[in-house]
Amino acid sequence: MSTGPTFSFATTADEVAAAFAAEIKGKNILVTGTSLKGIGFETARAMAKYANRVIITGYNAERLKLSEEAIKKEIPQANIYPLVLDLSSFASVRKAAAEINAQPEPLHVLINNAASSFVDFKLTVDGLETQLATDHVGPFLLTKLLAPKLLASATPMYTPRVVFVSSPAEGFGTGVDFDALEHPDPAKYSKQLAYGQAKSANVLTAIELSKRSKGKINAYSLSPGLIFTNILEKEDSIPTLQSIGILGEDKKPNTEHPWKTLPQGAATTIAAAFDPRLNDKPGAYLDDSTVANHLIAPHSSDPAKAEKLWNITEKIIGEAFVF
Repeated sequence: MSTGPTFSFATTADEVAAAFAAEIKGKNILVTGTSLKGIGFETARAMAKYANRVIITGYNAERLKLSEEAIKKEIPQANIYPLVLDLSSFASVRKAAAEINAQPEPLHVLINNAASSFVDFKLTVDGLETQLATDHVGPFLLTKLLAPKLLASATPMYTPRVVFVSSPAEGFGTGVDFDALEHPDPAKYSKQLAYGQAKSANVLTAIELSKRSKGKINAYSLSPGLIFTNILEKEDSIPTLQSIGILGEDKKPNTEHPWKTLPQGAATTIAAAFDPRLNDKPGAYLDDSTVANHLIAPHSSDPAKAEKLWNITEKIIGEAFVF
């Protein structure tokens, strides 16, 4: 990457936001999954100091209100717009997108941060497995529906961005099981592998979105690092996290792994959303706020898999994603 601020494992969201304050100024941003004690909240909070408008989302209106109040308490001038959104429901995604599309303001950045992680097998109202629906299909549909709003923000000097928060779990297993995506089977289900498939899908979608938009939208994916968020405190997730060595028997973080704080965990998302050095690197994968394409598993960077995933996801949502 060209000269500019240098980031590391320890860099915080506030530090990255301050470094790119000029880029964030005047921008309207939507961040999914912004509950307190999560990296989406920390991402929104750090950007709210400089942004024109930050749309925060969550499926629980009461928790969404708490996030809004917490940001405004710290940053009274912040322009926060709460949006109820359940990514596991096509109807909810369509309703939320329609609400944003009906507003006059353009949308400069969409950050697909929300995730369902390591949960028991359950079908959504649309007949999909919950993790793949919430982490991949829902965000794909949301991005598709908001694409016109994103494209409207483009100028000769600015290309809108879409950010997918992935995870090192994108390397789990052999990548997306396309049959399981279309035809969920509880007998073949693994919490760990399903999460890995969803995170692999995030990386593949960023690559394919950048390719298909032909320069009209720049998409990026990233690893936020290992962070003790509210996801790791969910009872149905704990046994799986213990089995793969993330949590110890005491349900506390395994200190053999390098853990980030919430502010450190949200830093890379903001870099992906605003670092101007990424303008000529569409589809890139970031780690520690820096391009790290070498870390992606082969099954998460395969162009053929990216194209196949895109086509199957269009089939699932029942409409084509056109630019």
